Amino acid sequence: QWDLVCGYRQLRQMAQSIYMAGVLVGALVLGGLSDRFGRKAMLMWSYLQLGVMGTCTAFSPNYASYCVFRFAGGMALSGFGLSIACLVVEWIPTPYRAITVAITGFAYTLGQIILAGVAYAVPRWRWLQLSVSLPFFVFLFYSWWLAESARWLVLSGKAERAVKVLQRVATFNNRKEEGEKITVEMLKSNMKEELAALKSSYTVSDLVRTPVIRHIFFCLSIVWFSISFSYYGLAMDLQNFGVSIYLIQVIFGAVDFPAKVVVTVSLSYVGRRLSLMVALFLAGLVIVANIFVPTELQTVRTALAVIGKGCLSASFNCVFLYTTELYPTPIRQTGLGFGSTMARVGGIVAPLVKMMDEYYPFLPPAVYGVAPVVAAVAAAFLPETLNAPLPDTIEEVEN
Repeated sequence: QWDLVCGYRQLRQMAQSIYMAGVLVGALVLGGLSDRFGRKAMLMWSYLQLGVMGTCTAFSPNYASYCVFRFAGGMALSGFGLSIACLVVEWIPTPYRAITVAITGFAYTLGQIILAGVAYAVPRWRWLQLSVSLPFFVFLFYSWWLAESARWLVLSGKAERAVKVLQRVATFNNRKEEGEKITVEMLKSNMKEELAALKSSYTVSDLVRTPVIRHIFFCLSIVWFSISFSYYGLAMDLQNFGVSIYLIQVIFGAVDFPAKVVVTVSLSYVGRRLSLMVALFLAGLVIVANIFVPTELQTVRTALAVIGKGCLSASFNCVFLYTTELYPTPIRQTGLGFGSTMARVGGIVAPLVKMMDEYYPFLPPAVYGVAPVVAAVAAAFLPETLNAPLPDTIEEVEN
């Protein structure tokens, strides 16, 4: 397409880098907007942008417009992921939070597996792009039914709306009588400390302004970067395992199911910190071990790569939940957005490291393996959040 051959062949990789740059910018911009305008509003906007930009990509007349539409689609992807994560954490009670995050993770995994089948059935890229973009318009329509975060509404000075939302949810859960007892005064009384400490506005600077939040921010940044960096390092080797790319995509997706089941149980009983540390350390171990496996043993190499990918997927589940529980409500979306930004930086840097294998073949897998181990060490310095109440103010976290 568009004669991207010979001297222009590298433009194929550039298009993917531009998409990842869009995801990075989206994490920076849309995270803060969600804290300002609401989780549901940003989720609906992201669905609309994903559907429109994806459809436009399918009908791109040239390479330049293709890159522009992909960049905008990448931005929307970040907005979607961040909004979903905050809605789950702010609505779901602590005992059921890990299993809910796992279920959303299984949906992502199922999408990976289905994508392999759709790509096999629809080999032409324009029709494939259109096929995966149109469903977002369906998601947009049913997202009207979703409830805005009551916690965010109260802290944004919209307690009346929060009462209506809680009463609607109570009715849906067959708790109509309990819902009718909820009043604005009750909500404000239960959250008086949070409301008293509320500032008029919060910015990215709040992530580094106070010592405890700053400590959490730097440790999480290392973890987010390392997981994504190693994940994309493995993904770029898909075609080097001597297996059909469609089959390996299914295998890489299927391994997420057992990995996420194990980590969900671990998150609920062992704790967030230890679960994340073990998943990261195991991922690094198997990636480094693959360096010493002869290239002739493709089955062993593929098996180790699949285990590593499963551990990294489990780490993603851990860090998503962990991040939302560590940051207080006013900067939760901003903090999650910055973590996602670090992940996108890792995704952009990973191909650059891969280029070194022409000179030092052992170096890229070594770096991809060491990064999760370093992240495991950083995770050891984070506080445990298992069964802890969700913080609503920066002061709560600092104290």
